[in-house]
Amino acid sequence: MLNTLRLSFLLLSAALGLSSCFALREARIESDYSYSGDFRRYRTYDFVSGEGIIADSSRLGQALREAISGRLRQQGYKPAAGQKRPDLLVNFKLFEGTTKFRGYQQEELETWIKRAPVEDENTPEQERHGYDPVRMLMVDGTLLVTLVDARNQRAVWNGYASGVELPTGPLAEVILRRSVRSIFDRYRVFTEGYLDSPVMPTSGN
Repeated sequence: MLNTLRLSFLLLSAALGLSSCFALREARIESDYSYSGDFRRYRTYDFVSGEGIIADSSRLGQALREAISGRLRQQGYKPAAGQKRPDLLVNFKLFEGTTKFRGYQQEELETWIKRAPVEDENTPEQERHGYDPVRMLMVDGTLLVTLVDARNQRAVWNGYASGVELPTGPLAEVILRRSVRSIFDRYRVFTEGYLDSPVMPTSGN
């Protein structure tokens, strides 16, 4: 009887693992950014308050906030709790079914940060980068994460993950956390000087 229970547990664990892999196997991960984003300056973050899942106090809403916070902390960002204003505001939203987005064809964010100055209202027209729009079709549910410059209230980065269909039960949290991880693999921006720090914090995500 004990061996039968162990076998059933192993089969269930394997099924959950395969289900989570299949759920994200066809995922499409995209991102785009604003040339006016001053990514070298950002140090702190907070979540946008509002309605829907971003204000969701359920396990799924909490799992999303924890996953995003964990990834940002791994990259040197600190929560802005108690401070007057964070550098970045984080917004996220889940779309059901097939969704159309307009993204932009751009070089990798890290490459642009290293070689190009931040654009502002004083940047000459001939020195500005043009945005090359691309229509994106995201299927089977999409998780969108947006980073907003709190100083001017402009979105500076968007990350998308398609194929985010959430089943009932604990597997939904697994899919959300893996989706967040995939999205932030496109935002490999560490706060300035963070990698030179002798102490690197750990994260449970």
